Amino acid sequence: MTPFQGVEEGSIPFTRSNFVPKFERTSLRFTIHSRLIFLKKKGRLQLLMKIQYLGHSSFILSNAKTSVVVDPFDASVGFPFPKVTADTVTISHHHSDHDAVIGVSGSPIVFDVPGEYERKGVRIYGYSTFHDDAKGSERGRNTMFKFVIDGVVILHCGDLGHELSDNDLELVKDTNVLMIPVGGVYTIDAHQAQKLSKAIGAEIIIPMHYKTEKHDPKVFGAVMGLDEFMKQTDVVNRKSEKVLTLAAEAIPEEREVVTFI
Repeated sequence: MTPFQGVEEGSIPFTRSNFVPKFERTSLRFTIHSRLIFLKKKGRLQLLMKIQYLGHSSFILSNAKTSVVVDPFDASVGFPFPKVTADTVTISHHHSDHDAVIGVSGSPIVFDVPGEYERKGVRIYGYSTFHDDAKGSERGRNTMFKFVIDGVVILHCGDLGHELSDNDLELVKDTNVLMIPVGGVYTIDAHQAQKLSKAIGAEIIIPMHYKTEKHDPKVFGAVMGLDEFMKQTDVVNRKSEKVLTLAAEAIPEEREVVTFI
């Protein structure tokens, strides 16, 4: 991780002597001041955070001060986990494709049970759910983790295996970014994911836990690919990103599906 933890290296040109980049996009101006990354809009400075997809159901969430890795996986999925460093790791459940903490450098603190936590300015809420639609009798429990980073609210559903109750939905109705499994078999499927994403109403939907050509076909052969969810979703706005950069006051007004290159 570079000293400027919210910036994809090379994506925003800057002068190291004064840390003020000459970068402008429409009406938004990006400024790096000291070690903080801001979005300047209408005369106000807003802290930025970023989301990077690591594969399978794993992401790294970061800002200028800290980074969190969610559900790191091992090689059993069919491809290696990338080299990353983080201060914090969350684990939705203890299956090897979601709890490979050994692959994360930096001696991170690990949260793997429901509860309320705070770590380096990031608020984390863990909600107890199940890995199946039989109250956990088939695959056990699952923890959905909600993160509040610089005002952006992100919900990672883990390997959610059932629809959420009204009480559960009330806990996550403030979600801006929804990371939701869509492949079925071990989790909810594309149709259920579409229904749930609509019920939660997050502005940004990030599908995960779907089959790719890299996944081991012996384990994930019956899991649906991303295309099935893209057919099911009623969200018209869709885009692909290498890294998704967000500010709380610049969340899109219209819902969109974001996938990663």
